[in-house]
Amino acid sequence: MSETPRFRETGGDTSTGLPQRRTGHAFAHTPQRSDGRTPQTPRGARQPDPGGRPGTTPPVPGRPATLRSGISGTSAAYAISALCVALFALITWQVLVSGPLLVPDAAISRALVRTVPDAVTQRLSDFGNVPVAVPVLLLAVCHAAWRGNRRGAAAAALAMALVPALVVPLKEWTGRPGPLEPWASGYYPSGHTATAYVAYVGAALLVRPYARGRWPLPLAAALTAVTATGLILRGYHWPLDVLASLLMCTPLLLAVRSAAGPGRVRPGPAASDGEGAGQPPK
Repeated sequence: MSETPRFRETGGDTSTGLPQRRTGHAFAHTPQRSDGRTPQTPRGARQPDPGGRPGTTPPVPGRPATLRSGISGTSAAYAISALCVALFALITWQVLVSGPLLVPDAAISRALVRTVPDAVTQRLSDFGNVPVAVPVLLLAVCHAAWRGNRRGAAAAALAMALVPALVVPLKEWTGRPGPLEPWASGYYPSGHTATAYVAYVGAALLVRPYARGRWPLPLAAALTAVTATGLILRGYHWPLDVLASLLMCTPLLLAVRSAAGPGRVRPGPAASDGEGAGQPPK
């Protein structure tokens, strides 16, 4: 048996060289991966993970950023709701026992009542009337349901239904007299403020995903503030009556905000195809 030469002479080159790698049939049977990559990826060819850190593909799984932000928003909503409930309970307790908080409350009311003509303050307080505020919310509920946001529409309608269910028993329980009618009772909390707050802000939360710009929430806040100001200046309610209604209804609106998230919209009838389908206008 003859030995295979360990080097080969080419042309006039008689120098000894290292064995050359052949590209013949022996390399045609190199095992290949189903994705076309070689069995072992060189370290320098590894792709970085989405965070820019060196690593393998796919990256090490972790909690998505959207999930983290959702958990953070939910925790903040729970914290705000707990604070509102605690402050509302404190004010209600002060009203029941005629506590010291009622002294500055009465002083502020005496300083503000009738400082603006009744014709103006009456118009401002009328924004909290049921025939004025509730139809605004009903229109927003119908629009949201038509656009596919039925969960948000149902949450807003339920929040408005809870307003009289909460206000009427509290009025009978506390029996607080009014600033200009000390012989009457049932002024705590303010039903007009609660109606305006839930109706206007709830409608804004439903309309916001489809509106151009950020005007719905500022407009709703302005209408609620106008209603509360008119009620205090006209002498219909004490300032604590108005504040208590805002605190009582804030958890309801936070629940509406969670249900009417921007991810629960679908394209309208006009958006049958083309880009931008299902996206709210910017």
